[in-house]
Amino acid sequence: MPAAIQWVLWYAMFKLGGATEVAGLTYIEMVQYTLVSILFTQVRGGDHDFELSEMIRTGQLSNYLLRPTSVVEFVYIRGVAPRLFIAGLCLIIGMIASFWLDVSPFRMVGAMFMAIIGNIIHYQLGAALATGAFYWEEAYSILMVKNMIVGLLSGELIPLNLFPEKFAWIWQSTPFYLYVFGPTQYALGRWTHQEFLFNLGVSFLWMIGAWVLIRITWGLGIKRYLSLGG
Repeated sequence: MPAAIQWVLWYAMFKLGGATEVAGLTYIEMVQYTLVSILFTQVRGGDHDFELSEMIRTGQLSNYLLRPTSVVEFVYIRGVAPRLFIAGLCLIIGMIASFWLDVSPFRMVGAMFMAIIGNIIHYQLGAALATGAFYWEEAYSILMVKNMIVGLLSGELIPLNLFPEKFAWIWQSTPFYLYVFGPTQYALGRWTHQEFLFNLGVSFLWMIGAWVLIRITWGLGIKRYLSLGG
């Protein structure tokens, strides 16, 4: 649905409005972005953070606290297989499409790797926010707001090039652009290899920072958790 809305928007701007370029992109380039970004959008998702929040709210967390692994890692590993399967399918489609787009299929491999790292970061941040359930029963609304912001700042809804230059710092200061926009830019050849490696390094820094954030938020939240029952 977002892709269909984007195509209608580009058609109205370029074909009906008579524009030749928008933010330095032509109609064909906009359509290419829309189509390729779909591949990485499928990798971005996951509702494991909602599952964590519900486990805390309902007390089901007690069933996992005695396991030999952290509940945060356990929930992600248990549910990541379908997402990796989808990533594999999207990679195959992307590599086939790369010949039509006249870009290197190896770019698609690197782009998909970045998207998978983005999926991990997305879950990590969601897991940290899920600890709001230790304090507030309706904490799932925090995760809903997070998903709305991610939808805009990840490049899923529109290319981030459309942001005015003076507001570009907003998406550049978050890891969300690494989910969809970054992989799409690299896959289409609009990022150099150096830019890709730099942003890949940034993604690993975000992943480490999010891991530390999880340790802090869960360490504080678990102190408030009460497991009551007969």
